[in-house]
Amino acid sequence: MAEHIIYLLGPYRIPGFQGERNVRVYLPSEGANAEPSPVLFLFDGQNVFHDDPSFSGGWHLHEAVRELADRGAVAPVLVGIDHGGSERLTELSPFPGDGSDGRLDDVLGWLTSEIVPAVRERFPVRRDAAGTAIGGSSMGGLAALYAHFRRPDVLGAALCMSPSLWFAERRIFDFIAAQPVPASSRLYVDAGAQEDDGSVLRDAARLVEHLRGRGYGEGNLLFCPDEAGTHGEDAWRRRAPGALQFLFAEAAREQPGGAGAPEGSQQAA
Repeated sequence: MAEHIIYLLGPYRIPGFQGERNVRVYLPSEGANAEPSPVLFLFDGQNVFHDDPSFSGGWHLHEAVRELADRGAVAPVLVGIDHGGSERLTELSPFPGDGSDGRLDDVLGWLTSEIVPAVRERFPVRRDAAGTAIGGSSMGGLAALYAHFRRPDVLGAALCMSPSLWFAERRIFDFIAAQPVPASSRLYVDAGAQEDDGSVLRDAARLVEHLRGRGYGEGNLLFCPDEAGTHGEDAWRRRAPGALQFLFAEAAREQPGGAGAPEGSQQAA
């Protein structure tokens, strides 16, 4: 089997934030003739691939994507966006509160104006909202949910693992209720029963009930409660393959034109 190659972009600076961060890109298949693939942008990029950069172990998501590709299933390009360390909470929170300034909108502005175009220019990825997803876990899961409803013109799907819906007095519920259902919307939501005495799972179930009441069904919303699930990378790593398969199973029905083969990027094994 060919080695896993992860392209390293950056380092980047987000206007108004301190420090620099890298962006890592993984392609499920290489070659100039590859069809444009759907693409999944992920918060907390340090946790997406290997164990070393992560605080408590990586998701090894590139291995799950490679397995999808080897089975002939639709496999997304992965784009892991590093968080800024001490500023992570402010970066990933859509609302002020709980020790955060709530500057996710600033991060989304940078993501959609700089990172999404850079990835589309260098890699063979889809350019439509239906083929472009955003994802994360915990605060990253909350950020992904908000990002989808805030910028559905760019981000047409979201992977929300153990989302921190409790944050800022659960303001995310009012926010989503005030937004129209996006024209392209595909959502994966999960949570574990062992997270915070079950409150994370109860909040996730409340979110799913609201979404189903607005017309979401089995085709565009998957809810995976995990009775054994805890709040950590090992649980998210275990559930990730099923999440990817659901989010991108329908992506093969449309194949808009994409960009060419990757150029001008470093490679990190």
